[in-house]
Amino acid sequence: MKTISVVSPYFNEEQSIRDAYDAVRDIFKGMPSCQRERIFCDNASMDRTLTTLREIAGQDPCVKVIADIRNLGPMRRSYNGVMASSGDAVLLFLSTDLQNPPPELLPKFVELWERGYEIVYGVRARREEAWVMRFTRNVYYRVLTKFFSEVVVPPGAGDFQLVDRRIVEAMRQVRDGYPFMRMMTFECGGRSIGIPYTWRVRKKGISKNTIGALRSGDEWACLVHDGPSSAWLVWRLPAGSVSLFYALANLLISLIFYRQPAEPRIMTIIVALSFLAVFSCFPWERLASTYSQSMDR
Repeated sequence: MKTISVVSPYFNEEQSIRDAYDAVRDIFKGMPSCQRERIFCDNASMDRTLTTLREIAGQDPCVKVIADIRNLGPMRRSYNGVMASSGDAVLLFLSTDLQNPPPELLPKFVELWERGYEIVYGVRARREEAWVMRFTRNVYYRVLTKFFSEVVVPPGAGDFQLVDRRIVEAMRQVRDGYPFMRMMTFECGGRSIGIPYTWRVRKKGISKNTIGALRSGDEWACLVHDGPSSAWLVWRLPAGSVSLFYALANLLISLIFYRQPAEPRIMTIIVALSFLAVFSCFPWERLASTYSQSMDR
């Protein structure tokens, strides 16, 4: 009998834990040829999340609980769970609120994996959210995968992936202080196929993946500590935009009202300073990132 590992990261999700546990357990009742390994990764929750998880694990031998002593951020806590799995195939991420990847797709994922696909991934074809958030997410991930990654990642693919044990072991060889699993699997290579699904609204509670949580408190502090200019990175875009607007405004005002750009070399200085305001922090950002990776913690 083949073992399927299902990994779920948690942070202050006491309202939705049992629902998520029951949903996966019931799905496996309809999959008699597979046994489950349910891995819950608690990210130093401050409510009764860990207590409830321990109660579930005490009643079900198929459940494993990984409890972090500090907040490692959403990326690392999921990765730790994947690395601790022992299944023949591993579902990298199943949200605790059953919001993002619907667990009902798991039997279809397993069926395709048994056909020989090493990476079966969900494609977020439609989102039940405001158009502003939907547009922002689409632009962000398209820019990230198209211009800042050498790995070809299918549009709409997320962490909701069922991958073969070979892929997991290949991921284990990658040393990354902040693993981005949705790209890491495709970097490892393998036969893949996508299944479209609808990104659903949250059933209980509120999302913990705020801007600060995506870096987590510890990761954000590390970023600011990495170099004196790291804190400035937060303001790079607005400061650079204002500087660039100021340079263009000065150019137009000079041409319209004074019939000349400005006194010799003045406009050159303004434009040069505006350009540097936008781009001068890129080397420091790279240096800060290199430092974080070299710490290997």
